[in-house]
Amino acid sequence: MPRKIFAFLAAPVLALSVSATAPGWGAETFRISAIPDEAPTKLIRIFEPLAAYLSKELGVPVKFTPLVDYAATVEALAAKKVDMVWYGGFTHVQARIRTKGEAVPLVMRDRDAVFKSHFIARVGSGIKSLKDLKGKTVAFGSVSSTSGHLMPRFFLLQAGVNPERDFAKFSFTGAHDATVKWVEEGKVDAGALNEQVWEKMVAGKLVDTKKVAIFYTTPPYYDYNWTVRGGLSPEFREKIKRAFLKLDYSKPEDRKILGLQGGKKYIPAKPGDYDSIERAAKNAKLLN
Repeated sequence: MPRKIFAFLAAPVLALSVSATAPGWGAETFRISAIPDEAPTKLIRIFEPLAAYLSKELGVPVKFTPLVDYAATVEALAAKKVDMVWYGGFTHVQARIRTKGEAVPLVMRDRDAVFKSHFIARVGSGIKSLKDLKGKTVAFGSVSSTSGHLMPRFFLLQAGVNPERDFAKFSFTGAHDATVKWVEEGKVDAGALNEQVWEKMVAGKLVDTKKVAIFYTTPPYYDYNWTVRGGLSPEFREKIKRAFLKLDYSKPEDRKILGLQGGKKYIPAKPGDYDSIERAAKNAKLLN
């Protein structure tokens, strides 16, 4: 059976200090983090310019701190050790359930309303459809990844392919870029990952497309968003949202931040956007 996601309750959380209280959020520094769907060094490069921008717009120090795994981001937000997290849709749902609805999505990138996952395989493997994965070895990203596990699993099940029953073996690499490398190096026959990481790796020549190719792309679904914890004042939440919506791709400095984030603008997000993700997780038996 699939691993039950709520095992994350025992996951370690990186200790983050909370200092004297300040209006709107409860600490002198506004603390942000992100699910570790890529290497920590990449995440720091992506999110530190955003932290600097938010610090200027919000008028408070903003610090980005990477956390050890997906579960740790959920626990850190629930424990109010971080104030805002960049979540995939599934991890957002976990945070919402864990906090009894206190965790709220504020904004998503324009592309997150129509996000997709890719299935990739080694060229010459003979894998051309999801059904061709029967009897093969397959890699997912993190067990809690929306685009690297949940939605690929959901569409596999819709195609009549059950990973537990039909794959020779499946594994979790922990990150999308690692999944690509596992397929490229022949550790597995195929893998699933999000479209954005694939695009970045192809553009950066970080994958040999003579060895690895896409054979299936999922239908679109809602994915990433910035989620804030409970306890923030409505005024401060609105101020954060305005800062994101203000980013303008036509301005060079804003374009740099948005480019690192992989989008051209932010749009508002609402809790109902992720109801379909919750249903998919329950159908795939990844939520109780």
